[in-house]
Amino acid sequence: MYNKQRRNEGNMNVRNCRKCGRIFNYVGGPPVCPKCREDQEVKFQAVKKFIQENHGADINEVAEACEVEMSQIRQWIREERLQFADDSPIRIPCEGCGAMIQAGRFCDKCKAQMTQEFNHAIGRDKPKEPAKKSASSKSHEKMRFL
Repeated sequence: MYNKQRRNEGNMNVRNCRKCGRIFNYVGGPPVCPKCREDQEVKFQAVKKFIQENHGADINEVAEACEVEMSQIRQWIREERLQFADDSPIRIPCEGCGAMIQAGRFCDKCKAQMTQEFNHAIGRDKPKEPAKKSASSKSHEKMRFL
C-alpha cells in the first residue's frame, strides 16, 4: 500500500498559488488555487454586472467601483471574457501595433497580417493547381466487372 501511494504522489503537480501562496494540486491554466479562482470569478461577475448597468463607465471607474485592479480588467478584455457596447470608452492597445481595440489581443489589421504570414510560411498562399491526369491513369478510373 505504501508503494502505491508513493507512486501516485509522483503524478501530482503541486504548486504555490500566485495570489495567496497556498499549496494546491495544479491541473492547468493560471497557477491559482481553487479558493482564489472562485474569488476571482466573483469579482469578474461583479465587474460584468457593473459594466452592463453603467455603459459609459471607463476602466478607472469600473476598477474603483468593483475593487478590482485595472490590470485584471485588461486581462479579462484580452481573454475576450468582457464585451462592451460600441460606444463604450473602454479600450486596450493592440499588442501588435498599439491601436485601441475593444477586446482580444490584436486588431483586425494585425490579425489579417499574421494570418497572411502564417499561410505564407506553410505554403498556403499559392492557389493549388489540380493534378493533371495522364492517359494511363484514366484506365484505372473505369469500373470493371468480373
